[in-house]
This record gives sequence, C-alpha cells and structure tokens, in this order.
Amino acid sequence: MNTEFEYVNRITEILEEVYQTNREGIKIAAEKFAQTIMDDKIIHTFGTGHSHIVGMEAFARAGGLGNLDAMLDPDVLENHGVDRGSRIERISGIADVIYDSHVIEQGDIMVIISNSGRNAMPVEMAMRAQKEGIYTIAITSLKQSEKMISRHPSGKKLYELCDLVLDNCTPPGDGCMEIGGIITGAVSNITGMFLIDTITTEALKIVTEKGYKPYVYQSQNVDGYNNDDIYKKYFGRVKYIK
Repeated sequence: MNTEFEYVNRITEILEEVYQTNREGIKIAAEKFAQTIMDDKIIHTFGTGHSHIVGMEAFARAGGLGNLDAMLDPDVLENHGVDRGSRIERISGIADVIYDSHVIEQGDIMVIISNSGRNAMPVEMAMRAQKEGIYTIAITSLKQSEKMISRHPSGKKLYELCDLVLDNCTPPGDGCMEIGGIITGAVSNITGMFLIDTITTEALKIVTEKGYKPYVYQSQNVDGYNNDDIYKKYFGRVKYIK
C-alpha cells in the first residue's frame, strides 16, 4: 500500500512484518488457545501501562473469547496516575500480589504483554507463572528488548522467561516515524492487538472444526444477542466479569 499518509504506509509495512515474523508462533498460540477452550480452562492476559490495552482488546468484547481473564489491576493502569503506574511496574513483589488476586489453575495459560520487557512486574509475572506450571506467551518488541538492560535483579527480560515469544516488531521507542526530531506514530498496541485477534480467530477455527461450541461474546448492541450465558459460565473464574 502506498498512500499520501506516511503513518498508513509504515503501519501497513510493520503489520506485514509481524505476520511474516510470527507465522509459526501464531499457529502454536492458536493451538494453545484452542486447547484451553476445549479443556474449559482460562486464558489470562497481563500488561502494564499501555500494554494492558492489548490484553483488554480480547476481553469481554464482541467476538472475544468468554474464557479470557484480563488482569486489569488498577494500581498499574494509568487512571491512577501515569508516573505512579510507571514507577510501580518497576517495583519487585507486586506481581505476586496481582497473581494471587486471580483464580489461576493448572491448564490455564497466560499472555504477558510488555514492549520493553525489562521492568520488574512483567518479568516477575512470567517467573511466577513458570513456577506454577502455567504456559506463558510473551508479546514484546525484540528490536527494543534485546538492546535494553533489565531493571530486574535477575538480569532477565520477559522474552527470556516465556514458553513462546511473539515479536510485535515495534521499533525502539514505540514509534515508526520521526517528525522534526520527534519520535511518533505509536505501533505496539496495533501490532499487539493484531496478534491477539489473529490468534483468537484461528483458535475459533480449530475448536469449531472439532465440533466444540465456544463461548464467544457478541455485540449487545445488535438485537437478539446477550452474553448472560458467558457471565454465568465464568463468574468466579474471570475476575472482572461482574
């Protein structure tokens, strides 16, 4: 695609790169998502700052999986203060508190989203999930993370701790354009949501072809649909469903 808008051209190129880079990883992740559906298990998503938006994209939305638990802890979201949240995600020990506030069981999986993958919270969330035997998928920027120094005492970064790593192909600084010496044109949320939605739709193909009827949210703004069966099915297992 070649348009008059630089951002349109750049984001289109990057999405193609994401697809080509992660083709095999997407297939693996889709199989994992599908297995959780068929086994009646939960997919947990975790991110801090803007990264939580990627996990939220799949949660309680039209076309989204009913068995998905977005770990939207208010202390690491920006509605309580941008600087506050940024500082909190660097503090060791909080990931365990958040983990323990959710119902996470054997057979569940967790998707951890962090562009840099260097801060304590995503690193320790991956460590805790691994300790508990939970399969982990990272969505991160390898272009950025591989060049960064970890802020965690272990020296580890997210991509070094997860079972499967999906590269969101975001340039360092999370911008695909430079205007007057300023980096702009945010990328990571679009590429992260692109990955999540591709995995979700591929997982739905797998389970329906095997004869399973998954719980999938439908738009409540279309007459004739409601999601009451999903709320009832996952109440008590998905934290923010009610």
